[in-house]
Amino acid sequence: MSLFRMALILGLLSAVGPFAIDMYLPAMPALAASLGVSETAAQMTLTSYFVAFGLAQLIYGPWSDQAGRKRPLFVGLAIFILGSVVAAMAPTIGTLVAARAVQGIGGAVLMVVPRAVIRDMHTGTAATKMMALVMLVISVSPMLAPLAGSGLIQLGDWRLIFWVLCGVAAIALLITGFALPETLAVEKRQPIHFGSLIAGSKVLLTDPVFMGLTFIGGFGMASFFVFIASAAFVYVQQFGLSPTGFSLAFAINAVGFFSASQGAGPLGERFGIVPLMRWGVIGFAGFTLALLALTLAGFVSFYLIVAMLFLANACLGVVIPTTMVMALDAHGRIAGLASSLGGTLQMLAGGVMIALTGLFFDGTALPMVAAIALCAVCALALALATLGRVARSQAAPA
Repeated sequence: MSLFRMALILGLLSAVGPFAIDMYLPAMPALAASLGVSETAAQMTLTSYFVAFGLAQLIYGPWSDQAGRKRPLFVGLAIFILGSVVAAMAPTIGTLVAARAVQGIGGAVLMVVPRAVIRDMHTGTAATKMMALVMLVISVSPMLAPLAGSGLIQLGDWRLIFWVLCGVAAIALLITGFALPETLAVEKRQPIHFGSLIAGSKVLLTDPVFMGLTFIGGFGMASFFVFIASAAFVYVQQFGLSPTGFSLAFAINAVGFFSASQGAGPLGERFGIVPLMRWGVIGFAGFTLALLALTLAGFVSFYLIVAMLFLANACLGVVIPTTMVMALDAHGRIAGLASSLGGTLQMLAGGVMIALTGLFFDGTALPMVAAIALCAVCALALALATLGRVARSQAAPA
């Protein structure tokens, strides 16, 4: 199968999880009003999704190492559909929070398995190229999903969004069944037992390169999660945007990330992966800290936030795909476990940052901008501590 076709398949599967977030965002203010709850309570529907999404990855990774890549996909997508149905009929915010957690448990498989499939097929810059192509396909989510959500709100209400997500997951089931090949040969599968999981986890958790790369990407992703949880309220309430206007602004920020991600492979080959990651993290920190300083000085405006986050996300576009594949490079034998553990740690970092932001969130841009800048500082500190090790490991003889 060609690189492009496989990337298209993996990208379509991987886009289901982001669709469950991005399509839902324009409806959050209306959802809060419909159920009679606060903004913080509405944000809990995202936190529950992210936490469940992160923890469930610990199951799918080892399972896919034992059973192959396709069987966990079938089960995870079925769980996702169940959660979507319950969410569509939820009478209270508590039921909706629980249903979103079920969605997260199912959707987690779409984070773990595609990355493990890429590691089955490629390593190094070839894997970075494939991950960039996958992200190009995923990029349809933050650009079109919020607009689709806005349109669905006009046709019905926020519940209609979850019925549509059921249909999206059903399509993903068909893609898995008829278009995705099994990439893990039977002789390469690893039996699951408690001892092997503990041993594999110990290897990963004590590997400073794996942990450093995981959390560099993790704090980059956490900045997205903070934006996702806060931007709908900030853009609609502070700046007066309509749901459609918010969707367009959200898409502009996403374009920066996904456009830059397409250059990660070629730039890594030309300048080296480590310098590329280093300058990407420096740029991310520089733009977000500048935005925080301007916001504190009272110069905050809608256009300033959009422009600065566009530039910051462009820097992340060359960081996150690279950290994802580089973290797995030395752990091909336990790629599923490595993918799931790394994904869990990243999603938990995002969930924690959303919860911390919620404590200070007041509907204005400052708490959101401050939390994003904090994520950038953490990513920069980890990059300074980790990337030298990565460079030395690449220079060492095989």
